[in-house]
Amino acid sequence: MKSENPFNQGYYNSNQLREMGFKRIGDHVQIAKNCNIIGLENISLGDNIRIDGGVTIACASGYLKIGSYAHIGGNCHLGCAGGIELADFSGLSQGVRIYSASDDYSGKFLTNPTVPKKYLNVTIKPVLIGRHVIIGSGSVVLPGVNIGNGSSVGALTLVVKSLDEWGVYLGIPAKKINTRKKDLIEQERFLLSERASSLPTI
Repeated sequence: MKSENPFNQGYYNSNQLREMGFKRIGDHVQIAKNCNIIGLENISLGDNIRIDGGVTIACASGYLKIGSYAHIGGNCHLGCAGGIELADFSGLSQGVRIYSASDDYSGKFLTNPTVPKKYLNVTIKPVLIGRHVIIGSGSVVLPGVNIGNGSSVGALTLVVKSLDEWGVYLGIPAKKINTRKKDLIEQERFLLSERASSLPTI
């Protein structure tokens, strides 16, 4: 008799997730069983979402809102104290780090969460990831950043300022190197039209 693979822990589905205390869970949501998620009551997930293994979502304060048709690759980290939003059809490749709060690195203040707040100078600002945005492996996004619809961010990029729509960005810090094609908008129309036509009529 073949034994179960202990390395493949599988995914929770929407029905299971709705019993756990999330703020909202849509249809066809999959979250790997070895994720580390804090603050379920502050997390809203749309439809057709997959969150892969090893992802950490720290949402004890702030919020996380994810639209539909979104993907978070393995070993990503989302620090949600200032709020993070991922719009429809957005994607994070493996190992992306998004921070909506950050300590002051100047040396003028103490740092880290073990220190009382009056000795800190923490920047807390929401991060907005637009529709059809894709962020490459190992990239880091800092507080207050808004990545415009349709933009792509190459692997190992540091995003410290907001990015315009439909750009291709790369580097430390991120710089625009090209304009992204918009063919995928037509693909989105086909997909949504196909899904609408497959829904049962009442």
